[in-house]
Amino acid sequence: MNTCKTYKNPIVEQRADPWVYKHWDGYYYFTASVPEYDRLEIRRTKSIEELGAVKGVTVWKKHAEGPMSALIWAPELHYIKGKWYIYFAAANTDQPVNGTFNHRMFVIENENANPMEGNWTEKGQVKTDWESFSLDATTFTHRDVLYYVWAQRDVDIKGNSNLYIAEMENPWTIKGPQVMLSKPELPWETIGFWVNEGPAILKRNGKIFMTYSGSATDHNYCMGLLTADEESNLLDPKSWVKSQNPVFKSSPQNGQYGPGHNSFTVSEDNKEDVLIYHGRNYTDIKGDPLYDPNRHTRAQIIKWTEEGFPNFGVPVPDAEEVKSER
Repeated sequence: MNTCKTYKNPIVEQRADPWVYKHWDGYYYFTASVPEYDRLEIRRTKSIEELGAVKGVTVWKKHAEGPMSALIWAPELHYIKGKWYIYFAAANTDQPVNGTFNHRMFVIENENANPMEGNWTEKGQVKTDWESFSLDATTFTHRDVLYYVWAQRDVDIKGNSNLYIAEMENPWTIKGPQVMLSKPELPWETIGFWVNEGPAILKRNGKIFMTYSGSATDHNYCMGLLTADEESNLLDPKSWVKSQNPVFKSSPQNGQYGPGHNSFTVSEDNKEDVLIYHGRNYTDIKGDPLYDPNRHTRAQIIKWTEEGFPNFGVPVPDAEEVKSER
């Protein structure tokens, strides 16, 4: 058997909601929520394991006031038709409004070949069908169609946020009505808070997999899975099958708690899919878990079943090599 690239966790300390993207230039680009929730930063390295050793470059800072002045959350860096985009959520206050925070989704654009350089232009809020708490946007292209997937609150549905999908007219504008794919309803999605959030897309084996996270951001936080056939109508909720149990959750035996808000990338040799996620190595959190800074970024090789489904396994212990053999 050949032993593939190994990683040791955590990859980056005190970075939640991690996003890692490997570009055609051979670099890994990393962004995530910073503990201060006040800026957007990018790191760039040739290997996943080096991300924690390099200094991040701040490419945008929150406004002094207004809708982009508080709680900058969950940025994602995307390369779409020759330009870079960062999608993120921001609020006009750090206090809850009507039971949830007051976030909306925004996007900035950069035409430079290296997103750590050049000018970032604010393209404004990504408007959805109604105004409410919304966050955790991601995009993906399938059959030349650009899709937008995100979490948003519907006041007529119990809970903080549901998952929605829509086609995009351009990287900052939704085209057509939004469609709900999932809402928090299963026991593991409704502990502490009723939450579906943090969607991420992985296309393999004729299927489109959408992971997401549920429950409160403490040790109950975990990942779920929606699956669609690549030939199906992705805007039809019936095309998506929801797994009834979490696919990645806390592992007390390995000292890992609350894994979630993941992204996907590939290994250095491009032969393995890699799960990027955050988690803590303790459960005794003082105060609101949201403001505990120690959700660290971690990496783990994804294994695949004979039926072509991802097997995420369990979170490995800190400082242990993550191996894949074949």
